[in-house]
Amino acid sequence: MNETASLRARAEIDLAALRANVRALRERAAGAQLMAVVKSDGYGHGAVPCALAAREAGATWLGTATPHEALALRAAGLDGRIMCWLWTPGGPWREAIEADIDVSVSGLWALREIVAAGADRPARVQLKADTGLGRNGCQPADWPELVAEARAAERAGTIRITGLWSHFACADEPGHPSIAAQLSAFRDMVAYAEKEGVEPEVRHLANSPATLTLPEAHFDLVRTGIAIYGISPAPELGTPAELGLRPVMTLTAAVALVKDVPAGHGVSYGHHYATPAETTLGLIPVGYADGIPRHASGRGPVLVGGKVRTAAGRVAMDQFVVDLGGDRPEPGAEAVLFGPGDRGEPSVEDWAVAADTIGYEIVTRIGARVPRVYVNGTADPTGSASQ
Repeated sequence: MNETASLRARAEIDLAALRANVRALRERAAGAQLMAVVKSDGYGHGAVPCALAAREAGATWLGTATPHEALALRAAGLDGRIMCWLWTPGGPWREAIEADIDVSVSGLWALREIVAAGADRPARVQLKADTGLGRNGCQPADWPELVAEARAAERAGTIRITGLWSHFACADEPGHPSIAAQLSAFRDMVAYAEKEGVEPEVRHLANSPATLTLPEAHFDLVRTGIAIYGISPAPELGTPAELGLRPVMTLTAAVALVKDVPAGHGVSYGHHYATPAETTLGLIPVGYADGIPRHASGRGPVLVGGKVRTAAGRVAMDQFVVDLGGDRPEPGAEAVLFGPGDRGEPSVEDWAVAADTIGYEIVTRIGARVPRVYVNGTADPTGSASQ
């Protein structure tokens, strides 16, 4: 028997689809470099194999949130440009600098810690502007002071300012007034920094939705995250197929049990579902410990035996139930929770709607006890199964 055929559950990761998505996004942003964002373990898909596939398809940068994610890519042998942006005081500045990672600075405390790190090479620093998102980034009123101190450190040879960047708040809402306001603020803050002598290698603002819909925001580099995994950043922008993307992850489980029950039989905790008639129930052996959202109880769709069924009752920690309506698939039959839709299976977006959330959360929450099985690519260097 194929080793992966007997898995309780599996998340199949199609690296050919990821490579095709990267190429499609590069075409959308012709003239700009592309950063493949592989934070949160590649949005749940596996950071290292996805980073390798993205590089093969022409991604010139890799992006992570935390320094430990960036350092893990280096430890796995990923070369080229890597950027990370979510720092806290006392972070591993020296290790990141000596690993040749571009580090983001949003305030003076970070710049001063970089200078004090005493690395053996100048730090590659990207200054982040808060143009309206209100999270990380330097406020316009504080920008002159940050630029001045960064330029002084650059003249002293401690740092090299490699980039100027920011992040959209509402690029997934076409026509939102904040989009034009942020574009204007970013241009102003870049212009000020350049007037003060900053010569960035890259200026970047566009995330996945902006890459797809706002060519005026592409500048020198686009940062594509969810889109490289074949998931639409927002339903308003179109389905993956309409955007020229293909979902990369297919989540399946093996039906653990099929049994007959009478009418009126309660199903799962709290008996929020009772069978309306004599029927068959199928046990799907994944639950919220695997990342299946409990909020999708009674709504989450699953393809079993060629038909889309709905989670009956509450999703539990390790399992949930579907009402098979009298059908009798054999134990071990495949249940497809989501995938690209080739067989009529639900999509990531279907689960997002069922759980009242977004597709990003559905894939990133799939837990570590669901093996990632890589297809259409080279062997996963982390040792996971590959085909």
